Amino acid sequence: MTALAKAGRAGVAALSFLTVLPVGRLVALDGEDVARGSVLFPVVGALIGALTGGIAWGIGDDLPPMLAAALAVAAGAMVTGALHLDGLADCADGFGARTPEDRLRVMRDHTNGTYGGTALLLDLIIRVSALAALAGTRDALLFSVAAGALSRTVGPLLAIALPYAQAKPGAGEALNSFPSQPRAAAVLVISGLVTFFCVDDSTAYPLCLVATAVVIALVGWTAKKRLGRVTGDVMGACSELVELAVLTVLVATL
Repeated sequence: MTALAKAGRAGVAALSFLTVLPVGRLVALDGEDVARGSVLFPVVGALIGALTGGIAWGIGDDLPPMLAAALAVAAGAMVTGALHLDGLADCADGFGARTPEDRLRVMRDHTNGTYGGTALLLDLIIRVSALAALAGTRDALLFSVAAGALSRTVGPLLAIALPYAQAKPGAGEALNSFPSQPRAAAVLVISGLVTFFCVDDSTAYPLCLVATAVVIALVGWTAKKRLGRVTGDVMGACSELVELAVLTVLVATL
């Protein structure tokens, strides 16, 4: 397979992994394609952020800010299949169980409990509130792009830090089966550059990077303590929390 063909498959894999767009039907993909495509995760995250932020910017002057923000968040959830929201809810429910085995069992259960429902509610409130504060402005687009790019650094980074927990194949297995420090470094560089061009505040930019690092470190430490390993749900939850943290930091520095 030529380098160009591998690059094309990697791009398709990145889109297919992070969105519900039917691009994966174009070619048969495997775990190695997804792992190679992880380099492009920040790019796909930036595109998803551009969708939500662009909607909040475009309709923010014609609709109440909260409504514009809610519609923008709904569009983002639709294009991603609420993948990371599901991971957040599963982790909120599962981490409260007594043993690592019980925690994994609860996380595999698709029924949301009280903790999971509360986590989803708080997540959506924070996200909608942050976008509402930016609705109708160009910052809604730029900040969402930056948050989307930084949040998609999570998978490749956690994959090299922790082994995979689930006995059965899951969403994160492709990354953990082919971990790569060079790819993780490339993801950091790409997301950092995207954020640099979106955030022109000399204070906000390093704060975004610090917030991303802190959230990833805390979630990784918690996963190691509670599970001993990492799962796709943990990666999704961490990505969601990074995005919220970056949006919050950017809104706070306005």
